[in-house]
Amino acid sequence: MVLACLPAAMDELAAGVYALTQTIETDEGERAFHPAAVETDRGLVLLDVGLPGQADALADELDAAGFDWSDVWAVVVTHQDGDHAGALATVVDETDAVVFAHETCARYVDGREDPIKGDGDDRYPPVPVDVELVDGERFRTEAGPMRVVFTPGHAPGHVSLYFPDEQLLIAADALTADEDGLQSPSEHFTLDMAEAAESVGVLATLDVETVHCYHGGTVEADSERIAEIAEFLP
Repeated sequence: MVLACLPAAMDELAAGVYALTQTIETDEGERAFHPAAVETDRGLVLLDVGLPGQADALADELDAAGFDWSDVWAVVVTHQDGDHAGALATVVDETDAVVFAHETCARYVDGREDPIKGDGDDRYPPVPVDVELVDGERFRTEAGPMRVVFTPGHAPGHVSLYFPDEQLLIAADALTADEDGLQSPSEHFTLDMAEAAESVGVLATLDVETVHCYHGGTVEADSERIAEIAEFLP
């Protein structure tokens, strides 16, 4: 149960790429989530939006970065889980944003199917997906091209976003981070660890210096560290 939203923090990962932090207090203690936002010539693209009820915290983060709802033109949902897509309906109501999700993920976001890890009785409000993504698609951004990398395993249709010009990876839940640095995806919350390991192997082929994880935030890590994680996954 969510008890309260706490003050947020914002950081710029690269020119026009912002790390956003949503912190909540639950019965089990404090939890932090780390969506992101990217500037483009059409406006701001949000990379995930947080749990239901977190839209106001997201708006506060945008304000800290010098933006408001009117600057948002799109949302990329990295996958179906409620902590990533739960606030989507509210965000779309506020912004009329174009919604992007991988073609395998779209049916869970738009309501044709209930999210696999959730309870159908309390699923987040479904939202139509305007554009269904496939692996390798690119967005033009202020930080150069942002490439969609298909990284299933944690969930069907999971994607990560890669900025080759900045050697920056937005890993979503394909990887995690903690005080010791970059870590493997959470086994407890990952549906198919073998597939997740293959996805981490794909990420290890990228030229990376910085990784932003939805759970754990931003860490300095290179492809060697990602390959090391892939090697020891089941």
